[in-house]
Amino acid sequence: MPQAGLFRNDPMIAMNFFLEIDGEVVSALMSVGGLDIELGVMKVTQTGPDGKKQQVKSIGQVVETPDIQLTRVASSDMAQDPLWQWFNDIRTAGLGSDRAAKRKNGSVVIYDSAYTEVSRFNFFNGWPSKIGTDQLSVDGGEAIKETITLVVERLERVK
Repeated sequence: MPQAGLFRNDPMIAMNFFLEIDGEVVSALMSVGGLDIELGVMKVTQTGPDGKKQQVKSIGQVVETPDIQLTRVASSDMAQDPLWQWFNDIRTAGLGSDRAAKRKNGSVVIYDSAYTEVSRFNFFNGWPSKIGTDQLSVDGGEAIKETITLVVERLERVK
């Protein structure tokens, strides 16, 4: 039987999350994917003194950080939208150090229903590699969604 008080905290509900770039909120988000932090596993098969084989697992090489997939309601003013500005800065920056200088650090921040921060994933040296718009149709009356792919070098959960 579980100890009394072991499950006092309410579960984290994914309903309010935002994208911060360089410490400023730039967009509310509808969904986020790719917040995966993983350790590589190294496997070695050994033969014990009794002749039986056994597999030993330990921490292996660093696993590549996945791209972060963000979905949000499309901005009605692309010229003033920080994500579109950043994407266009990357596209027009040329090669080499010009593009490297456009990389930014940021966070995906999760809030509870009272808008108290409950979790934060920080990313480093990120840049938007793709912005895609939902399929458009005259049949629907829904908001247009955009999917943004952020390429990041490192991701960490700090809260």
